[in-house]
Amino acid sequence: MKISFELEPGDIQRFHEALERAEQRVACAEECDIVAAARHSLQTLPIETAPGYIRQRLLQVVELVQMLEDEAWALPQVERREVLKLLAYFSDPEDLIPDDVAVIGLLDDAIMLELLLREIRHVVAAYDDFRRARDDLGAAADEAGRISRARDLARRRDQLQARMRRRRVREEVTRAGNAGVDA
Repeated sequence: MKISFELEPGDIQRFHEALERAEQRVACAEECDIVAAARHSLQTLPIETAPGYIRQRLLQVVELVQMLEDEAWALPQVERREVLKLLAYFSDPEDLIPDDVAVIGLLDDAIMLELLLREIRHVVAAYDDFRRARDDLGAAADEAGRISRARDLARRRDQLQARMRRRRVREEVTRAGNAGVDA
């Protein structure tokens, strides 16, 4: 069964307000504390009993934590802040609908995750491509092979991060152009 709903401007405003609170937490907290809070939420929330839609979004949080901790990926600061904002919202038990409210407590988290994941989809796609490239390179048997592999992987990372930035800029320009047409 597919259920869809439409968010009205007031609904979206409440999400933006909650997101602003998450941004404030990112500005005031250490990255390791935000990641630890997200890990704690993942361990304590009833994810396995949540509806499939919610469970899928929440499990993507695991991948975002892995992305932040992946030293080879070395996610740049601008994109790190976007991911941290998402994790800060996710780990706030007192968000729009408190997480301990039976059945619907995680619904707002899933909706916000969906909205924020759409904003960082180019980052997620680039990281997925990076992990595939790393897997394709395999392990090196000797020191020279490890150095060559590290060089190849760094080159691929730089290409993918440049691609994610180009796509983001292109999308922002398109959005700004569409806003000008609508005005």
